[in-house]
Amino acid sequence: MADIVYEAELSPESRAAVVEGLIAFNDRQTAGFTGASGNFGLLLKHPQTGATDGGLTARFGLGWMFIELLFVPERLRGQGVGRQLMAEAERIAREHGLVGIRLDTFEFQARGFYEKLGFTVFGEIADHPPGSSRYFLSKLLG
Repeated sequence: MADIVYEAELSPESRAAVVEGLIAFNDRQTAGFTGASGNFGLLLKHPQTGATDGGLTARFGLGWMFIELLFVPERLRGQGVGRQLMAEAERIAREHGLVGIRLDTFEFQARGFYEKLGFTVFGEIADHPPGSSRYFLSKLLG
């Protein structure tokens, strides 16, 4: 038996314990697979301040990349910056020999943008958030 303890602000050590346990379990289940794994960011820096004000974060493992976050600040929208970020993420995925890329987006965000880049919807959660939908998309790199 174990005690269940609520940690409102998850500590890096607590998160690491869960992540490391899951990774060890997954490694045992996929012993024959030795694909690349890691995480990275493609960051947008403000030209005057040098501060990060947008970009893309992703992780990859088990042959696939997951785009966690993509944010283009208002000042850069409509200039192809989002397309450039996604193209660079795809280049990195191909460089690592990955099978595909997956991501999720809300109805009020960028589903059409991703579909124009060759992603297809494979799942939806309706009314998440209420009055909208959340979409799950993927793109095979074959």
